[in-house]
Amino acid sequence: MTVLHSTFTLERTYPAPPPRVFAAWADPVSKARWFAGPGAEHALDFRVGGQERVAKDGLRFEATYADITADERIVYSGTMYAADRITTLSLTTVQFEKAESGTKLVLTEQGTYLDGQEHPTWREQGTGSWLDALVTELQANS
Repeated sequence: MTVLHSTFTLERTYPAPPPRVFAAWADPVSKARWFAGPGAEHALDFRVGGQERVAKDGLRFEATYADITADERIVYSGTMYAADRITTLSLTTVQFEKAESGTKLVLTEQGTYLDGQEHPTWREQGTGSWLDALVTELQANS
């Protein structure tokens, strides 16, 4: 039985103002498209104390929102499951900053990875992929 701790930070700049980028996180229909992807079950209750759930291909992610400051910050804790076994627990902070070209987004995730079921580099790559998908969502709905 192993426990691995890791923290990573990803930055992206989006060609849209902070309220628009923030809205893509808050709107259940929009977030389902870029975060959950096709074929996933997705539910979002975007409020402090609210929960988000994504299930696809035997994996399940559940999050609880601890802090939401409109257009500025989102903080949530999350648990990833493979079947019904916990693989990862995390605390994620997403910051939205006005930038010359739109919005600078800074995402920091602190994770606890259990028993080698998931690795921090996999999580960082997956998170980067859905942050990249957010560009497509913003462009499609501009």
